[in-house]
Amino acid sequence: MELMLIFKALSNNTRVNMLIWLKQPHLHFPAEELLDYDAHLGVCVSDITQKAGLSLSTTSDYLSILQKCGLVEATRVGQWTYYKRNEAAMARLSGLIEQAF
Repeated sequence: MELMLIFKALSNNTRVNMLIWLKQPHLHFPAEELLDYDAHLGVCVSDITQKAGLSLSTTSDYLSILQKCGLVEATRVGQWTYYKRNEAAMARLSGLIEQAF
């Protein structure tokens, strides 16, 4: 786990919000947006884009950064990409922070 890469990813408020939203999607996305929600897949990038109020390219870039440092996982289904938090990585990060600080 590359801590500096993770801390850099977490230095952006929108990326942090994305992790918060993905922790409990049903609390952060309207039900009509989650009609095709599957906990094994995650939330569609188009739903995250709408919630973030960003362009698709910026949203995809932010999610790619979170994926590269292991905090989210992506699953491609046809033309759609779904994202969910990597809870194991989040737990490891929490443990590392607790030990270090």
